[in-house]
Amino acid sequence: MVITKSKTKKEEKEEQNEEDLTSYLILNSPSNDSPKIRMVGLFESLNEERVADVCTAFLALRELGKQEVYEDPEDPRSPIKEITYQPIDFYISTPGGMASGMFAVYDMMRMIRKDCEIHTYGFGRVMSAGVLLLAAGTKGKRKIGKNCRVMLHAVAGGNYGAIHNLENEREEIRWIQKQHTEALIKETKLTKRNLKKMLDKKVDVYLNPEQAIEYGIADEII
Repeated sequence: MVITKSKTKKEEKEEQNEEDLTSYLILNSPSNDSPKIRMVGLFESLNEERVADVCTAFLALRELGKQEVYEDPEDPRSPIKEITYQPIDFYISTPGGMASGMFAVYDMMRMIRKDCEIHTYGFGRVMSAGVLLLAAGTKGKRKIGKNCRVMLHAVAGGNYGAIHNLENEREEIRWIQKQHTEALIKETKLTKRNLKKMLDKKVDVYLNPEQAIEYGIADEII
């Protein structure tokens, strides 16, 4: 008779997290010199779990794609001449999500792309928080599907409680909007005036792929 031990909820959650990470991080054997697939995918809303998955995947792929070039290629004991990193592909199709999560992924991308190219791909819908992430790819390496829809809107928030708390939260939303605007201006061809005109409409602003390229959110239609 074989006695099996039932899994605890913690063990089941850990297994589920591993499965979730697998769906966001795909690569071949790190022992290969040139990994065929090095990708991170965001195919749903950006919530806390997805932020953790995406950021962890970026860090893992950066390290797995690290290549040390020695002064004497035949002697690995010789001094390191330079360190290079293989590019990471980031596939995005999202309705958006948390502003704080967006900034977490964005800052991670800013850090990674200093020495490791990030090629971004927008498919289906790239909306709200997803727009900055598409634009944050390495310049010249940002692609968008010909049927993709891009959507921009102002930061939204909802709170209730004492008036002092509401005033405090209102200031926080303004700060988030300011940071988001500055980040978009830095990563695209959008100007402060462009963005203000769009956001002052107080509706969702939809862009087709051609407009996304015109505004510098992407570089090429695929």
